[in-house]
Amino acid sequence: MAELKRIVKKLSELNMNIIPLADIKEENIRNIDEASLIQKIIELKDIELEKINESETNKEKIEKKYFFLDNKKILEIIKQIKSEKIPKPIEIIKNTSFKSTAIDIKTDFKIYNQDEKIEKIKNIDDFTNYFRNRLKKIREQIITKPHHSFLDNMERIKNYMSGREIEIIGIVTKKIITKKNNIFVEIEDETYQAKIIFINSSEMKLKELFKEAGALVNDEVIGIKGRISNQFIIANEIIKPPIKIHEIKKLEDNFSVAFISDIHAGSKLFLENNFIHMLKWIEGGTNKDIDIVKKLKYIIIGGDAVDGIGIYPHQEKDLAILDIYQQYSMLFNLLNVIPDYIHIFILPGNHDATQRAEPQPALDESITKDFKKDNIHFIRNPSFLTLNGLNILSYHGTSLDSIIASVPNMSYLKPETAMIELLKRRHLSPIYGGNIIVPGLTDDLVIDKIPDILHMGHIHKNGLTEYKGIKILNSGTWQDKTEFQIRQGHIPTPCQLPIYDTGSNNFKILNFS
Repeated sequence: MAELKRIVKKLSELNMNIIPLADIKEENIRNIDEASLIQKIIELKDIELEKINESETNKEKIEKKYFFLDNKKILEIIKQIKSEKIPKPIEIIKNTSFKSTAIDIKTDFKIYNQDEKIEKIKNIDDFTNYFRNRLKKIREQIITKPHHSFLDNMERIKNYMSGREIEIIGIVTKKIITKKNNIFVEIEDETYQAKIIFINSSEMKLKELFKEAGALVNDEVIGIKGRISNQFIIANEIIKPPIKIHEIKKLEDNFSVAFISDIHAGSKLFLENNFIHMLKWIEGGTNKDIDIVKKLKYIIIGGDAVDGIGIYPHQEKDLAILDIYQQYSMLFNLLNVIPDYIHIFILPGNHDATQRAEPQPALDESITKDFKKDNIHFIRNPSFLTLNGLNILSYHGTSLDSIIASVPNMSYLKPETAMIELLKRRHLSPIYGGNIIVPGLTDDLVIDKIPDILHMGHIHKNGLTEYKGIKILNSGTWQDKTEFQIRQGHIPTPCQLPIYDTGSNNFKILNFS
């Protein structure tokens, strides 16, 4: 709870020209959450400063640079905090004729690697070992491709003369366009750094290869087939990790899975009424697509369940709930109405109350302890799950930003195409530094197992396609369009709920907007 001396000290440390006056009474703030109080003071100060106009004198402008916080303003802020939106019970009138078929299906799920501790690097050698582990994992995938004979290490290139055809595997460390408009790429392994040239030619095969080279990104692992030419290798093939044609096996149980992401509970733009409408549907409270909801057995929430605190400058202006715990309280109050036979898996995103760096641990017990239920499971980001035989890889999708920025012809309008690029590279976040990664002793963002469904969020845009039989899904958002998205020209698709039906092996998108 707030103490006056500590509030004054923190406001001073912020160096925002906020001057508390002597008439503020300690008893007025004693039972008020400190973080909420400070954020509301800053918000009020910003509103006051925005009232400055060009017609005012310099003296008036200088005076308004300082925000004088008196007891009257404190009482106004406290009144506003107490009237903030707080969780209210949701009343759902069930359809008396509704009978779930999923309730009779045995719950059978496995979450992989959840108990493994995320080991962080301690020194520069660990950092090197992180990339060596990435190279090792993806090299083992590449060498399974038939009709190839790769050097076991690139240092052996020194033993060969110009004109020799070779095949090598390494990590991309550099890519530039040369003066002759060719593409120059450096790749390295533990032993050597190779210099690769992709010729810009009108010949069809070389033209396609040049285009493929233009889509290479730093830190991805690739194979190269080419001819030695002095200190260079003239490339004639890029060899990516293999992905075979995938067939989703027929499951014994006939059930469905709902995919949700980017709820942003606590935001002023959270579309709560639409979300509640969806919850009513899950409870059988509407006649909409009744055959689908009867089979609903699992829900996966792919990150950004709440809007968070301090994620970007002046976020407090966009928040309906200024306390992170109250944001989660609102979320779980909503989820609480979901029947117990439906199991919910919640992984964090970049707005949630955990470390920003990926892979992210599950939400901490300090957040979840008051919301524990047997059917709610807090899992890591990313997570690989098996639900009654259905394999799902769920990742929030923060790295989609760097892939869209780095690979030609990618767009926020089609997040599923960027997701395919990650799948092709067998890595969920290949560009180191593109988003925050915590290097560990192993690279846990390598895609070791091919899923039936690859699920992401983050982009706030629904996307659905297939790649070699793998279902590729972005599950959109439950937040209205933000000012940032308006400035960037993003077009979100809020309140569209993807449901996968194991019986038909197809998705259906239900619109709750």
